[in-house]
Amino acid sequence: MNQDRTAELVPFTIDLTFEEARRRAEVVAALGPDWDPVAALRSENEAYALLYSGLDAEQQRTYDRLVAAGVLPDEDPGRAAAH
Repeated sequence: MNQDRTAELVPFTIDLTFEEARRRAEVVAALGPDWDPVAALRSENEAYALLYSGLDAEQQRTYDRLVAAGVLPDEDPGRAAAH
């Protein structure tokens, strides 16, 4: 029996834009009223600087090569790795 079962299917649609907005609103709500995005970014920048401070010469060369290759971000504001 080779019946056409497409007539039995129920159409399903979802508005991904709405769902993404809802998800983001839930994330912000979960962060709470005391969350300070400027302080969080400042702390992240401080941690990044600390992570790559005090490198010896070989480590610094490796770090510089990884930045030049786009594997690690440089020190510019809004930095992100190229890959």
